[in-house]
Amino acid sequence: MNVKIAPSLLSADFGDLKSDIQMLNKSQADWLHLDIMDGVFVPNISFGFPVLKYVKELSEKPLDVHLMITEPTKFIKEVKDLGADIMNIHYEAVTHLHRAVEQIKAADMKAGITLNPATPVCLLEDIICDVDMILLMSVNPGFGGQKFIENSIQKCERLKEMILRKGAHAMIEVDGGINLETGKIMVNAGADILVAGNYIFKSEDPVLTIENMKKL
Repeated sequence: MNVKIAPSLLSADFGDLKSDIQMLNKSQADWLHLDIMDGVFVPNISFGFPVLKYVKELSEKPLDVHLMITEPTKFIKEVKDLGADIMNIHYEAVTHLHRAVEQIKAADMKAGITLNPATPVCLLEDIICDVDMILLMSVNPGFGGQKFIENSIQKCERLKEMILRKGAHAMIEVDGGINLETGKIMVNAGADILVAGNYIFKSEDPVLTIENMKKL
């Protein structure tokens, strides 16, 4: 299996964002992961659509936009117009999830559903065949640099079992505390995409770090 690597822009140097994006363009990174936080759904504020627009102009990688916000479906058109390839919304933030997934797909984006650490994967039983990706948060969302939650391993295994049992084609993405060690464990548990922020951007050689993660 060829694992996909999606560096999280939250850990990039926003004083020199252009250089970091150019570095990622030259790397083996598959996607660029963007966490948009509103300070309401999660206890932090990150960046908004003007930054997303700037990133799209510079990035040669598909954009995986993760909306950690209340009422994410309000912004489907904006996210699409700004060039996102994948739109990830939280299970916990949406009342009519099936409708939201259909709206994202109608906007010609891949539809992802994100689960917080305490949200069980069994809640996806009736929608797993309709989505393109499930993002499992392996830390509580809102801040970078947190410790990996061990229960994420069994959670990923249960999700993989459900996907195979239902004949679904959803990919599994994992975000939070991911490094070479936890990344390997999650790939073995069924993960297809690894999101990493600090581990990549704070390393001595981010390009080499991404290359090593691709080998997992």
